[in-house]
Amino acid sequence: MYTTDQYEGMLAETVALRGADGNRVLAYCARPLGPGPFPGMVLVHHMPGWDEWYREATRRFAHHGYVAISPNLYERFGHGSPEDVAAAVRADGGVPDDQAVADLEASMHYLRALPYVNGKVGIFGTCSGGRHAVLVASRVAGFDAVVDCWGGGVVMPTDQLTPQRPVAPIDYTADLNSPVLGLFGAEDHSPTVDDVAVHEAALEEHGKDFEFHMYEGAGHGFFYYHRPSYRQEQAVDGWEKIWAFLGQKLSN
Repeated sequence: MYTTDQYEGMLAETVALRGADGNRVLAYCARPLGPGPFPGMVLVHHMPGWDEWYREATRRFAHHGYVAISPNLYERFGHGSPEDVAAAVRADGGVPDDQAVADLEASMHYLRALPYVNGKVGIFGTCSGGRHAVLVASRVAGFDAVVDCWGGGVVMPTDQLTPQRPVAPIDYTADLNSPVLGLFGAEDHSPTVDDVAVHEAALEEHGKDFEFHMYEGAGHGFFYYHRPSYRQEQAVDGWEKIWAFLGQKLSN
């Protein structure tokens, strides 16, 4: 709750960390000013790239009391506009899963090393970033909560597996040790309603802590206010569910 006399401030800047194979990875980091300690959040950008929406989302998490970091998973493809870099990534078949996992693990450790982080770190991703969030939390220890927003490709038939994506994230479900919040649109084509049901069944089979929400009247990317896919009512409710979930899982 806000009061008109409260202190409020934020620091946001580009930082660098060591990712897969020790390579430099740029990341956007935002944190609230004040004594803390604050929970940490890793934000995994979508296929459109490391773009303005993800910088705004990083600051939004900081505004809500999180130390947030969003690494550039497309770093090895050079620099330019997010659209041009993302096009090069798509043409090459996408970022290798092992590389993305290593970069995201490095981002988690970056947060854990900060003196004003409370020792708990979650991960958030949309679209391909939702898939990566589920994947890294299933393969790496250290994440305390996962927010998967319409992550396509968690469920993958064998004919969709590639050298960059050799194993479907759902196949690592037994190793997932983080609670998961999933937000999905009933009109989405990736993931479909059936894909979400398969993922839900796998989580239930392995006794995982999760909650999934399927939004009628919404498709892929319904948080993206700058696109026709935006759905105001569903997006507002989705963000409220995110803050409630993370507040429960990441508070001391």
